[in-house]
Amino acid sequence: MKKFIYFLTILLPLNIVAQDNFKDAQEKKERAINLMDNGKIEESIRLLNEAKNLDPSNYVYDYEIGFAYYLKGDYKSSISTFKKVIEYDNSDAQCYQMLGNIYDIDGNPKKALKTYDKGLKLFPKSGRLYLEKGNLYLNQKQYNEALNFYEQGIFNDPMFASNYYRASKLFCNSQEEVWGMIYGEIFINLENDTKRTHEISKLLYDTYKSQIKFTSDTSVSVSFSQQNIIYINPKDLKKSANYLLEALKLPFGSGVYDPTLSESCVGQTAINLRSLNEIREKFVSTYFSKSLNEKHPVVLFEYNKRLINLGLFEAYNYWLLKSGNEEEFNQWLSSHQKNYNDLISWIKENPIYIDSNNKFCRVEYN
Repeated sequence: MKKFIYFLTILLPLNIVAQDNFKDAQEKKERAINLMDNGKIEESIRLLNEAKNLDPSNYVYDYEIGFAYYLKGDYKSSISTFKKVIEYDNSDAQCYQMLGNIYDIDGNPKKALKTYDKGLKLFPKSGRLYLEKGNLYLNQKQYNEALNFYEQGIFNDPMFASNYYRASKLFCNSQEEVWGMIYGEIFINLENDTKRTHEISKLLYDTYKSQIKFTSDTSVSVSFSQQNIIYINPKDLKKSANYLLEALKLPFGSGVYDPTLSESCVGQTAINLRSLNEIREKFVSTYFSKSLNEKHPVVLFEYNKRLINLGLFEAYNYWLLKSGNEEEFNQWLSSHQKNYNDLISWIKENPIYIDSNNKFCRVEYN
């Protein structure tokens, strides 16, 4: 018993010292970051080294030192430091992201790619690493390759917003805008109020306006997808008639999205926030009334349906597309402030949630 008590008297002071060291290290780190933000890089690095000596098993101090060197423009030192960061037992995907990014900035995209791949072996579900791989190809104007990695990021990490942002911009500037419309709206729900949010809001509005054309008072042209080629594997020709009938249906964009949206435009003569609110509500209602959701489940449309049931969908549509027509949005808001406030409060408490069970990704869909 005496030995046990004696052992505890040794451990307790050691624990107290460790806690004090951690607290001091954290305080030094916060002071260092403030210095860094004010351009005092050398002082910041000195403090971070002091903090690291107090808490040597934590990668965060080397991470901040590497970032300080990056801000200073000393990419060689930044790379050298981040190479140490990824060797820590508790380093994460963001550490590999930063090392790869600095390699790329320093003019070495091949090493950047190897770094992202190394990170993905350890963190195969990391949306941020797929994002950076996509960005490498985007910078080289290899758009299909970039999309491949953005969509892998969406598939593996469906709550990470930036891959939706990138994919939406690429698709809305292609002949397959349908995917850009869905990805873009999901992005706005994941990242509510940033410069990028307003950019995608305007992009969605402008794409509606460019792809919905009223050719007369009674006819409308809707074109969010040009993909109308059906491919059947010759080996599948021996399968059942029901299988072949299902396989011979047009792809989602031209076979489901466009015709449903076209039907929803009946009675409209122009595209603006008012008409888009009516079109979008009719689209969702038709989607579910025809049970299209059973064969083509889309987490976004499920979320839209909840908003319709709660009487919040009008406010949601104006909020979603407001950057496309700010004058019309402000006119609507002047007489609907309470509706808008109710929507914002509800979204904060009930954000869209996407996991492996309800994720939406074109790659899986096709």
